Amino acid sequence: MTGLQKGAIGTLLTGGLLGIVLVAVVFGGEAALSTEEFCTSCHSMTYTQKELKDSTHYGALGVNPGCKDCHIPQGFKNFHLALYTHAVDGARELYLELVNDYSTLEKFNERRLIMAHDARMNLKKWDSVTCRDCHRDPNPPGADAQEAHKKLKTEGATCIDCHQNLVHEEVAKTDLNASLAAGKMVLAKEEEGGGGEEGDEEDDEEEESESEGTSDSSTDKAESSDDDSDEEEDEE
Repeated sequence: MTGLQKGAIGTLLTGGLLGIVLVAVVFGGEAALSTEEFCTSCHSMTYTQKELKDSTHYGALGVNPGCKDCHIPQGFKNFHLALYTHAVDGARELYLELVNDYSTLEKFNERRLIMAHDARMNLKKWDSVTCRDCHRDPNPPGADAQEAHKKLKTEGATCIDCHQNLVHEEVAKTDLNASLAAGKMVLAKEEEGGGGEEGDEEDDEEEESESEGTSDSSTDKAESSDDDSDEEEDEE
């Protein structure tokens, strides 16, 4: 074996070893960054962790999901999505954690809608893959639910388009298709009509007033008719 051949074999072995180490570091690092302990090392995430454990999603059917089960795509075929989420979204969230004050839940809630929308948009782009890991081939009871689920095939809808506010504190729903098209957060139509209940109450009050007016008018006419009858009897 010549020196050149030995050198080539040595290079291949070294490259193979480095490749194995690199793969181990990448997969091991992704697993470490996906733990609940790592997520909640940021103080603000302890708020959402408590909400998760108080939700109906936690403990349902004996399953106790963690942060990664909803917010990080799982499995080898989704590994690229997991890496992107850690690298891009993780870096952004770390920056926002440093520049914003989340020392109290009230201060955290000031940005809650924005953060919820960002998480929803991720799920939208992933076709709700983390939802589907557990909820496979859903077949909900009821005609309305069955009709709504047809949108998954006919309109390109995905779980998060309809199922929002299931785990964390409720915030306004957002229209994800409109948000994608506009490149910014767009509230769902039902959320834009704030004060709708007040409007309904005003309409009810107007209807009551009109009905009272009609009733008074009918009463006046009846009394007038009685008076006329009395006058006719007197004349007779």
